[in-house]
Amino acid sequence: MSRDRGSATVWAVLVATVLGAVFGGVLLLGQAVVARHRAAAAADLAALAAAASWAHGPGRACGAALRVARAQGAVLAACGLRGEVAEVTARPEAGAFTPEIRARAGPPREEPAPGGG
Repeated sequence: MSRDRGSATVWAVLVATVLGAVFGGVLLLGQAVVARHRAAAAADLAALAAAASWAHGPGRACGAALRVARAQGAVLAACGLRGEVAEVTARPEAGAFTPEIRARAGPPREEPAPGGG
């Protein structure tokens, strides 16, 4: 009788365990990436909503940002206006990963023309 008998079962269990751990890690990484993208989308849209409403004052602008963030399934962590520029911070409403993403929206900055003229 060989001493190697049954070793294939042990190797199969070991390989299955390693593959399961790798697959679980890939799933967790995927969830983190999706959470970050959702938070970024919510922050971008909320900042645009606040910047579009800047003329009505900070209260109404941040209210618009809050409504947009909620519609995207996110929580508005911070909102502020500096002139026509809105800055917001949003994070996903629920989940294992809750990254906070900041976004800014407003009119484009005026840059000097190339060539110094």
